[in-house]
Amino acid sequence: MLHILEIIIPSAIFFAAPLIFTALGGVFSERSGVVNIGLEGLMVIGAFTGVVFNLTFADQFGEFTPWLAMLVAMVVASIFSLMHAVAAISLRADQVVSGVAINFLALGLSLFLVKMWYGKGQTDQVQVGFDKIDIPILSKIPILGPILFSNGYIPSYLAIVLAFVVWYVIYKTPFGLRLRAVGEHPMAADTMGINVAKMRYIAVMLSGALAGIGGSIYATIISRDFSHATISGQGFMALAAMIFGKWHPLGAMGAALFFGFAQSLSIVGQAIPFLKNVPTVYLLILPYALTILALTGFIGRADAPKALGTPYVKGKR
Repeated sequence: MLHILEIIIPSAIFFAAPLIFTALGGVFSERSGVVNIGLEGLMVIGAFTGVVFNLTFADQFGEFTPWLAMLVAMVVASIFSLMHAVAAISLRADQVVSGVAINFLALGLSLFLVKMWYGKGQTDQVQVGFDKIDIPILSKIPILGPILFSNGYIPSYLAIVLAFVVWYVIYKTPFGLRLRAVGEHPMAADTMGINVAKMRYIAVMLSGALAGIGGSIYATIISRDFSHATISGQGFMALAAMIFGKWHPLGAMGAALFFGFAQSLSIVGQAIPFLKNVPTVYLLILPYALTILALTGFIGRADAPKALGTPYVKGKR
């Protein structure tokens, strides 16, 4: 059993990391009242940018390349998310339609650039990625050390730490109070002197930045290249994790770990005795099936921010 846990849990954390980053980005956006269906597209942009930067500058930056690629992906996806912000906040367009458009645009644009730059439907393989590490001291803890703190990737642990940081920011700081006020009752927030549009722009750009990090990590660690199938539903899983976690950072992290566990089974399932006879196709569809079940079972019970999806016009009720 211990051996099985040493296989499953690190793999689950490994697959959950991109989902955690992206789901936390979704929490920022939707807590401000802006629906962000475009998380999938923002992950695509992050994955594309991260891989292209890695392939282009690996010789110059060496082992620092994946970290720099992650930062560049964060910036590019954040800027890309401005299109959704302008449409949803300034132009008061339908936020769901705007998010879907972001998804189509991100995939089409990135594949067009890949074809133009590389002359084929996918990029080359990334050669410089994140290294696995053992967390000092913690990896020596009996039983828990080998399971939780050994043979893991730094971004995976950063994702979990970030969930607690985001929880503190949203629930324990003035910025978080203003963010939640804008998402719950924008008119009251406006009356108190809070710039509703500015807060929502910041929140949407934060969602783009974190989704870009998630996409870059997924492409750099898991797929190690970029193609049309690199990001195939992970953004929607992150969106489901956010809803499943009731728009709470720690809840979103827990749900992302749950979906990461389901994804990991499709990879390591054949190494687990009681799963090795299960057809691989069933393990591959498991994450998507669980996403549907989670949304079907919990979306009606979760309380979304009151102003979610509602454009705000200053001076109008």
